[in-house]
Amino acid sequence: MQIFQTVAALRAFQQDIRAKGQTLALVPTMGALHEGHLSLVKLAQDKADHVVVSIFVNPTQFGPNEDFDAYPRMIEADTLKLKPLKISGVFAPSVAEMYPKGFASNISVRGLTDCLCGAARPGHFDGVATVVSKLLLQSRADFAVFGEKDWQQLQVIRRVNADLNIDCDIIGAPIYRDAETGLALSSRNAYLDAAELRSANQLNVILKQYAQDIRDGAEYDIATADATQKIIKAGFQKIDYLECREAESLKAVHHFDAKTPCRVFVAAKIGKARLIDNMAV
Repeated sequence: MQIFQTVAALRAFQQDIRAKGQTLALVPTMGALHEGHLSLVKLAQDKADHVVVSIFVNPTQFGPNEDFDAYPRMIEADTLKLKPLKISGVFAPSVAEMYPKGFASNISVRGLTDCLCGAARPGHFDGVATVVSKLLLQSRADFAVFGEKDWQQLQVIRRVNADLNIDCDIIGAPIYRDAETGLALSSRNAYLDAAELRSANQLNVILKQYAQDIRDGAEYDIATADATQKIIKAGFQKIDYLECREAESLKAVHHFDAKTPCRVFVAAKIGKARLIDNMAV
């Protein structure tokens, strides 16, 4: 397993395997890898001859009061977790490599980013769209795998990939959940103490019932108020959003129509963690 720290080294590797007629899949991450990330890697291995995992904590997607400095960085532990999977390499660039002196470009996506996490975290998706575009172009990957837990992010990336003709096959991987509790795995789960974790384990259960209520024709405002009360009662301090939206366009949905795929979304804060989840209605 090679460690690439520069774009030039990653590009040389890509050019070498392309000359051999082989394909490359990229799995972009911010590190602090868990089983959810490893499931993305395994899916990528099914799609391509070679897999490269990028590990980069991207400063441009963090707001001024968010946890950039505290975000876990454990590159050595992460590479140890990846070694048994026998991937081809890890791309671990520095901030200076990704954003060299004089860097002045920004990618913004209209429509998909003014709701959900985009409304709660202004500028977040500009940072995501910019860094992912760079990673796709730097690696020239044939495939890139992203988890469906960050559903809004996935739709933004698909839009950017299509709009900029990057020509990478964007693959969404199912949310990896704890086998016993159903909690969506996240690097931020590490912030939770034992009591907070017990509370967090209720989030997906409440969200599932919320989706069921909407599917069964419950009044939207009543179903939302009921689920909100349950989340607060479970121990969460704040809910950034709890909504039902169309799966692709992310347009708000207040009356369920089986002809239009939609999903329920939640972001809620407990302790030092902001947890997100979503599921199909």
